[in-house]
Amino acid sequence: MEPVAGKKEHDNSIYTQPPVSDEDRERVALDLKAGLHPLKHKFVFWYTRRTPGVRTQTSYEDNIKKIVDFSTVEAFWVTYCHLARPSTLPSPTDLHLFKGGIRPLWEDSANCNGGKWIIRFKKVISGRFWEDLVLALVGDQLDYGDNICGAVLSIRFNEDILSVWNRNASDNQAVMGLRDSIKRLLKLPHNYVMEYKPHDASLRDNSSYRNTWLRG
Repeated sequence: MEPVAGKKEHDNSIYTQPPVSDEDRERVALDLKAGLHPLKHKFVFWYTRRTPGVRTQTSYEDNIKKIVDFSTVEAFWVTYCHLARPSTLPSPTDLHLFKGGIRPLWEDSANCNGGKWIIRFKKVISGRFWEDLVLALVGDQLDYGDNICGAVLSIRFNEDILSVWNRNASDNQAVMGLRDSIKRLLKLPHNYVMEYKPHDASLRDNSSYRNTWLRG
């Protein structure tokens, strides 16, 4: 799948979209002038190597490390080809891909009213699904793409977990539409049960993946 914007199955124009900034317009103009292929959004890869134990917000923020940002197809492939494969990452580790200007934190202004879809996998097999998700996110291939903030691959001792973060947990149509789009992308069985959790619930119980909502 080539990471460039493609046609959507649904018209998402009724949903609020972040305004295009002058900085984004200038970035795209410069990339085109240089003969590059600009992406719709700038993206950042982040990495978290967790220390086992009780999580505090301060310790979590301190552990998040920015790897690299990119805004063109060419820069994405240079970046992606040099990233460690999921099967080589230690537990517990998180690899984040978020749109530029959004940090992978529940409290970030773009995330605080949102939540995430959660997909759990047996160990080792998550790499292909993560790659499909990364390509779709960078190429703006998922429905309700402007409602998406980023995606996370969480390597744990007994399982690997993919999550897709969205801006608005109260917009049920967009939340469920995103779920269906993820299922189609990853070719998940029709009866596979995905889980959803709003970020304010994660803040209350200080956990990303416990006490989730089963949403089908």
